[in-house]
Amino acid sequence: MNPEIESNRRTFLRQTSSGIGAIALGSLLGDTAKAARPDLPHFAPKAKRVIYLFMSGGPSHIDLYDYKPVLVKRHGEELPPEIRGDQRLTGMTSGQKAFPVCGPIGKFAQCGKAGTWISDLLPHLAKRVDDIAVIRSMHTEAINHDPGITFINTGSQIPGQPSAGAWASYGLGSANQNMPSYIVLLSQGNGKNPGQPIFSRLWGSGYLPSNHQGVLLRSSGDPVLYLKDPPGITRQNRRAQLDDLAALNQLKFSSSGDPEISTRISQYEMAFRMQAAAPEISDLSNEPESTFQLYGEDAHLPGTYAYNCLMARRMAERDVRFIQLFHRGWDQHGSLQSHLRAQCRDTDQATSALLTDLKQRGLLNDTLVIWGGEFGRTAYSQGKLGNGRDHHGRCFTTWMAGGGIQGGVSYGETDEFAYNIASDPVHIRDLNATMLHCLGIDHERFTYRFQGLDQRLTGVEEAHVIDKILA
Repeated sequence: MNPEIESNRRTFLRQTSSGIGAIALGSLLGDTAKAARPDLPHFAPKAKRVIYLFMSGGPSHIDLYDYKPVLVKRHGEELPPEIRGDQRLTGMTSGQKAFPVCGPIGKFAQCGKAGTWISDLLPHLAKRVDDIAVIRSMHTEAINHDPGITFINTGSQIPGQPSAGAWASYGLGSANQNMPSYIVLLSQGNGKNPGQPIFSRLWGSGYLPSNHQGVLLRSSGDPVLYLKDPPGITRQNRRAQLDDLAALNQLKFSSSGDPEISTRISQYEMAFRMQAAAPEISDLSNEPESTFQLYGEDAHLPGTYAYNCLMARRMAERDVRFIQLFHRGWDQHGSLQSHLRAQCRDTDQATSALLTDLKQRGLLNDTLVIWGGEFGRTAYSQGKLGNGRDHHGRCFTTWMAGGGIQGGVSYGETDEFAYNIASDPVHIRDLNATMLHCLGIDHERFTYRFQGLDQRLTGVEEAHVIDKILA
């Protein structure tokens, strides 16, 4: 190629990218609360925001939501081979010589107007069953924690994909320009301590712009590290520093057109605004004592599940788009009786309180609440009868409530051993499609071009919205 022509081509591309970049940068800094995708939502949303209560480790559907009298009647008997079939088992039980049926550790009762079956391990939630839609026919291909939790949170078992919260942020942007659109809170339960590790990639942005990744709020000290200015630095000083830094970054952006530079500028600006907003959200001094009576005494203690549920309500009030609570400790391979009861004591009152609080404040109508883990547990006992339960992806229970969801309904059925799906299967892709639908997004049209493909949260395989639980 002629060197002069090539030089002119490079100059043209550099100047063109600079002009486009300047327009994009000006738009970014001028209206950070604007939706990230101008074509969204696709239709009128029922939910403005999501609170995702993720129970890491695999809660036992058999002991909590999926009542099967046969399990009580045949407790201790061998699980029929035809029920187990050719299921792929984990290495923790694949070598067992026997697979004894293990009945639920609690007692079940029908609750609410619809007579929803629920365990007495969840007495507080039992009073709120008319607000929730229980999905008993969830299933996944994953049988181990890391691929399982990665799959349900990102739509793929392969690490590095954007999380559901990042997709929501990318599609709808932030409704509160002073807070990130996606915030994450962690807690550790008393059921299994320590629980399965939680990796930051579960709230990562993957190939989406990095300003859509979740922001983790710490359980003690400053909610976000380095949010406070050093002694002697005033807000005016900090503002002047950021203006100078933005000018330098804009120079680099003009020459390179790298979109991550504009993302970095927006993150600096968000941090500046968060310096005022984040401490206010985490300051519970203005909450009346009745709030702590509702959520439980643990709501006073930063880092507990109850505290995080209260924080979720406060962030919902302030229009944070996607709030995700990861609660560890649901992996009951052993000590099933004591550990599962401890997990329920940690979470039951606060979960019920969150639904009650949102409803009393008029927020439940436009807040979608999701509760669930990466898979369920086996109907057979791991090790000695009653000792524990292994992972089970063939069927498990999740529930949804609030914006766009009917309350007091149950969907899907499992067989008499709660081991296989009998009707209305719901894949985790269907769950994500339904979540997006409540936000006004058609999951099939919601894509991001990467590596030559139109990527989706629900992947390339078939996914369906669960129409029968929609309000």
